[in-house]
Amino acid sequence: MNGYIIAGTGRDLSLQAHGNNHFVQNINSATEIPEFCNMTKPLILISNDDGITSPGISALVETMLELGDVIVVAPDKPQSAMGHAITINQPIRLTKVELFQGVEAWQCSGTPVDCVKIAIDKILPRKPDLMVSGINHGSNSSINVIYSGTMSAAMEGAIDGMKAIGFSLCDYSWEADFIPAKPFIKKIAENVLNNDLPYGTLLNVNIPKPEDGVIKGIKVCRQAQAKWKEDFDQRTDPFGRTYYWMTGKFVNMDHGQDTDEWALQNGYVSVVPTMFDLTDHQRIGAINNWDLNG
Repeated sequence: MNGYIIAGTGRDLSLQAHGNNHFVQNINSATEIPEFCNMTKPLILISNDDGITSPGISALVETMLELGDVIVVAPDKPQSAMGHAITINQPIRLTKVELFQGVEAWQCSGTPVDCVKIAIDKILPRKPDLMVSGINHGSNSSINVIYSGTMSAAMEGAIDGMKAIGFSLCDYSWEADFIPAKPFIKKIAENVLNNDLPYGTLLNVNIPKPEDGVIKGIKVCRQAQAKWKEDFDQRTDPFGRTYYWMTGKFVNMDHGQDTDEWALQNGYVSVVPTMFDLTDHQRIGAINNWDLNG
């Protein structure tokens, strides 16, 4: 395996050979395009937050290989609930791995967003036609979208101008069955490749785990208004020091039948168009009427 440490900060990061002090050339020079990247096929970047060895990313790689050429850059360990965090105070290590037959894959010591950023700057031979993240082990519906490393990886791709999708399965088990989800994932990805998504929009896709095993179809819907009610369990460590373990309960305050939570509870795949522009445009006019400059 080839090991690298990313030295320095900013967009001019250089690759330093692991174990010595010699800088090496950029691993992807602009004139060197890997042979497997057929320019007639879509190029698809894959990342996640459960780590490069997770069953979910393997299922996603298998599905995306039916649509195009694939490059994987994913965390070397689980990075769930990292949100849009980036690494700024320590080196980022990047190692090429052989995990998926016929697929260039790199494991990264950083966050999911780090993975996408470093893929753009150091790995990709050209701009991908599609960036997909997942398949996450567990739901990222409703308010979970803001905590999700899976969705943040997809969002970083969208920020860079890629068509992007985050996929999640409503099953936290490491032995989760992704087979029923694959046809829906392929269908959605095909449609994104064949249609326009405006800059700033990506898709948050969640796949249910119905009790009868039958997924009814796909619903395009809005994000449900919900929140987590945290409960910090107070405990004592072996040295007598107090610590806290976060638990909580998901509270759905939205009973509309046009939400992602309703779709999932009723056996449908939920597709929520999501934006990284957090501006409440409807409130700009009203707030301008406040006495802010008086």
